[in-house]
Amino acid sequence: MSGTESIDSTWMLSDKEGGVLAGRWWKWALSAPDDRSPVKDLTGEHASWNQPDDFWFLAGTYGGQVVRRCEIPSGRPIFFPVLNMQHTRAHSKTPRSLTVAEATVSLNGIPLTVQEFSAPFRTGLTRRFAWGIWSGMASLPPGQYVLEIKARSTTGFWVDTTYHLEAKAL
Repeated sequence: MSGTESIDSTWMLSDKEGGVLAGRWWKWALSAPDDRSPVKDLTGEHASWNQPDDFWFLAGTYGGQVVRRCEIPSGRPIFFPVLNMQHTRAHSKTPRSLTVAEATVSLNGIPLTVQEFSAPFRTGLTRRFAWGIWSGMASLPPGQYVLEIKARSTTGFWVDTTYHLEAKAL
C-alpha cells in the first residue's frame, strides 16, 4: 500500500510553530546518548528513541548518504530537518545559518514542502539557536513509504538520506 493519494504534500507551519518544533527537535536530538543517537544511526535502529507523544521526529544526519528503515505510528504528525544546524548563544548572539544550494524532499516521488525556521531554545541552562530547512507531514495512513531528503550548502556540506518507512496503526 502506498497511501500517497491522501498525503498532504503542502503541509505548512507558521514561523512560530516551526521555530518551536525546531527547538523541540534539537532538544530531542541532543539528549540522546551516543550509543542510541538517532542522528548517528545509519540503519534506523534508534528511530523510536524517546519520541514525544504528539509528533514523530525523524533524525537528520552528520552529512553524506544514509539509508534508514523504521516503523512509525500512522496518524501522528512528522517533523524532520532537511538541512539544519544549532549553536550556543556564547558562539553567536544572533542565529547563524547556511547558504542553501539545494533542499528537496519527496515521499514516494511526490515533492513535499520545505520551510526555513530559526528560533531560540534551551538545553538546561545553555541558550541556543536553531536554524534549518525543515519539512513534515500532518500524518501518514498505514502503509509503506520512501522518503528522500537531498540537500547541500554552498560550503560543500551535503545530505542524501533515504527513509524506508512503515506507518502502522497503534
